[in-house]
Amino acid sequence: MNIHTAIPGRLNPTHARFIRLGPGGTWARACIDQGEIRFGSPEEPHELCLAGDWQGAREALIGQGGKSPGEASQSLRELREFYTLPTDACLWITFFEGRLWWALAEAAIERVAAGEGGVVLRRTRDGWHDTSLTGVSLTATSLSSRLTQVQAYQRTICKVTAADYLVRKINGIEEPAVLRARVVRAEMIAAAEALIAGLHWADFEVLADLLLARSGWQRASDLGKTQADIDLIIEQPATGERGFVQVKSRATQSVLDASVAAYRESGSYARMFFVCHSPIGTLSAVEPDVHLLIGSDLARRSVDAGLLDWLIERAG
Repeated sequence: MNIHTAIPGRLNPTHARFIRLGPGGTWARACIDQGEIRFGSPEEPHELCLAGDWQGAREALIGQGGKSPGEASQSLRELREFYTLPTDACLWITFFEGRLWWALAEAAIERVAAGEGGVVLRRTRDGWHDTSLTGVSLTATSLSSRLTQVQAYQRTICKVTAADYLVRKINGIEEPAVLRARVVRAEMIAAAEALIAGLHWADFEVLADLLLARSGWQRASDLGKTQADIDLIIEQPATGERGFVQVKSRATQSVLDASVAAYRESGSYARMFFVCHSPIGTLSAVEPDVHLLIGSDLARRSVDAGLLDWLIERAG
């Protein structure tokens, strides 16, 4: 993990550790409720750890504990990290009930009360948190597997390899690649909006047809050959619904209202789509069966439907 420059109001740890709160996470509920980070088993040399005698602790793990040198090294690493990682520099995380929880630990080591899980504990500075500093819930499903895969670790404490990503999520900072993608997407939508505004009316009708088709609707009339008040008749094969489509390059609210009135008067359709690339003023329709595909929203839907290349070809 990189060392971050301290920024007021943000976490700036230099270490991040995942900890499993008890076998199978059995202490997690109590730890979260009580603001504690519990650790340890009775057979570990906690008295030596409290005294800072790490060589003695290693020898005890190999001798009395019966561990191999490799196993002893792993256990000693976990013990030493729990006892010595500093308060402000280390971010502790765990997963519980489908969410990421994070905390900073106070330096003092205390004994766990008799009858409670664990041997020693560090109290959290201000409790466990399951939201970012900007208030966003840190659900496991919203996080990259680069981070959530740490749950597969079989021991108790391990380094978080995706620590930079973790700290950005907690601080509410968007991933650089995601931010770049959002900028590119916004530029694509703006370009699509300009391309749509320059379409010939006949091509604009084709675009409306293509967009609705990619949404699951099938045209039931020829383009440009329906009655005056309707440009397309469409059908939804899955439900049998029929749709009324009006396509306008430019339109005011009064034009929209007249189109809605014609749709209502016909009584033959379940839904209406009003497609307009350059509305004059603000267009609105409160009825749930009337759908407006206008302006930037029309451009976004066209990009989402994979029609940008078609627009580029038509414009070229």
